Amino acid sequence: MASAALANQTSVTATQGRIWALAWPIMLSNITVPLLGLVDTAILGHLDDALYLGAVAVGSQLFILLFWSFSFLRMGTTALTARASGATQLQPTNDQRLRQLQLGLWLLLPLIPLVMALGWLLWPLVLPLMTDNPDIQHGVQQYLSIRLWATPAVLGQYVLLGWFIGLGKTRIPLILLTVSNLINGVLNYLFVFQLGMTADGVALGTVIAEYSALILGLVFAAQQGLRSLGQRPDWLQLKPMLSINHHLFVRTLVLLSSFAFFTAQGAQQGELILAANAVLITLLLLIANALDGFAHAAEVLVGQSLGARQPTEIRRAIRLTGINSLLMALLLSIVFWLAGEQLFRLLTDNPQLIPVLEHYRWFLFLLPLAGMPSYWLDGIFVGAGLSRTMRNAMLAAVLLVFYPLWWLFDQLVMLEDLHILEDPNLGLWLAFYGLTLARAAFMINKFLTLYKKPEKFL
Repeated sequence: MASAALANQTSVTATQGRIWALAWPIMLSNITVPLLGLVDTAILGHLDDALYLGAVAVGSQLFILLFWSFSFLRMGTTALTARASGATQLQPTNDQRLRQLQLGLWLLLPLIPLVMALGWLLWPLVLPLMTDNPDIQHGVQQYLSIRLWATPAVLGQYVLLGWFIGLGKTRIPLILLTVSNLINGVLNYLFVFQLGMTADGVALGTVIAEYSALILGLVFAAQQGLRSLGQRPDWLQLKPMLSINHHLFVRTLVLLSSFAFFTAQGAQQGELILAANAVLITLLLLIANALDGFAHAAEVLVGQSLGARQPTEIRRAIRLTGINSLLMALLLSIVFWLAGEQLFRLLTDNPQLIPVLEHYRWFLFLLPLAGMPSYWLDGIFVGAGLSRTMRNAMLAAVLLVFYPLWWLFDQLVMLEDLHILEDPNLGLWLAFYGLTLARAAFMINKFLTLYKKPEKFL
């Protein structure tokens, strides 16, 4: 039965072996996501016109802005499932793990039509703010009109991935995302180079791959005991998930809005800056997803330790995941520095674009170290269910640091005679760094309380 299928997850002890057992499948599966973006970038970057790369960059940002706003389905499901896993040590007869998956799937029923309606309504309004180039706008519209049909598959995967991670079964997300991204990469190559498609081919390949991953994920869930959605939940059953998720929704929406603003500001500086920033942001996602392996391990271990009411294990999980995250960030910085121009040439052979990428190489080199604290703390806070603090920290970082810094640097650029700052994209990247560091700074106080007095959160 379901309880038997889930019975092998019992220990909440944080050890190096267990952290790596949780982290390495997540790192590999997460890396496949930006790697696919790198494949798409390489495919479109080798076409004659950088226009297509820019169209997919803008289209992807708009898609992410809408859909990642609902990624709370993944984080909320992970947090509650991890707690339920830890709680089985205290009450073995009251296993709520499978029910967390069912509750997450019930939430999808009203969300799927809502998200699709929002896409059709909002994208035409937001697109002119991202770029005023009519050719890029046409490519973006092609891309999004196809990509939107993946809505049920994308949202369903959020819930499934969150559930498997919360159980500590991180190899299943690796399988799902690897299969999906292999299908996507192959189809994108065929559609673009064999069938002569451009942005529409990339979108179609992605839609097919998303549904492939959803079907495979449901097969794995059935092996763990899922037979139906179960009884329709009432308000009291949904309240814990909704309480966590609505804070995460605001937090994610604010973060993605800042990414969309970043892309829009780059687009206003021309196609080359837009394309260069798209490549660098894709590499940023590679960094974030690699570091998220330890963040997800922190989610599982902190959540399970809280559910099992073991404060000592909470501190151990925080220490060990932090050490591993820092070492991984150092390794990534070294790799990016050594790779240099060769890395950029793997992604594009556009002779005008490569010098632009080289100009901003320092930002890429420092990104792992700058981003590591916020990614790690996000994992700890998801596991602890501190979604309100995550929301408030993100609001403060974006509204009090990112936008003010961007405005300040933009004003300095306009003072041409003083020659203080002449590159508006440089100011944009400096503001982005400020956002990345501020995210962690605004969570420090609550983090210290959690580490010193974890019993307050049991």
